[in-house]
Amino acid sequence: MELRTSDDVRLEARQWLTEVERRGTVVLVHGFAAGMAEARVVALAGALQGAGFDVLAYDSRGHGASEGEATLGDHERLDVEAAVGAVRGPGPIVLVGASMGAIAALRYVAAAPGTVAGVVSVSCPGRWRLPRNARGVLSALLTQTAVGRNFARRRIGVRIAPRGPRATPPVELVTTLGVPLAIVHGRCDPFIGTADAELLYGAAPEPRRLELVEGLGHAFEAPATGPVLAAVEWCLGQAGTPRPPVREAGAA
Repeated sequence: MELRTSDDVRLEARQWLTEVERRGTVVLVHGFAAGMAEARVVALAGALQGAGFDVLAYDSRGHGASEGEATLGDHERLDVEAAVGAVRGPGPIVLVGASMGAIAALRYVAAAPGTVAGVVSVSCPGRWRLPRNARGVLSALLTQTAVGRNFARRRIGVRIAPRGPRATPPVELVTTLGVPLAIVHGRCDPFIGTADAELLYGAAPEPRRLELVEGLGHAFEAPATGPVLAAVEWCLGQAGTPRPPVREAGAA
């Protein structure tokens, strides 16, 4: 299927419709340099489909067959908006985003409260910082330099927009969601340490959940499947839980 964002970017998308009693819809938001056809995304979609959920996934802007340029989670909130708007049928919607996709999901919900039943963030950074190792240096060169962006376009197939002003970091976004937030993070993540997950958890109001997963590296690797399913179930189980007042981003 095809989605069209509010800033007129065409996105390629795919649906998995459950064959058992439908319990709602999960929108999967992939990370940087991934896509809806990636084996890990397809496997997670299949597991959610088998658990009674329709699943919608898409190639984010600048990725795969979609148009546009990647902004590393900022304008990708409009991609999430288009996907949520395309969901048909009754039942709750839960967003599941990994890394860049988690940032996009949080940014969307912070700007559009009440549109989804919960958010599951996987491998999400807390603040804008990269690890002080070879991976961090390579990531910075890839995304923040013209040479790196050209390399990403030619060799990785990702079109990255020139860097703009820094957007609000996730640690501030989580204070404004007003929906259940489940945080899943790998103890073996080579890009983002568990301290970021704990930072997000500490900043988020109730209801919130944190699971640090042994054997999980980054994003939708196989060890994330069970924890993600459990997190979606938890989000739905929070229906009717009183919500604390939503604070403005950056408020004390």
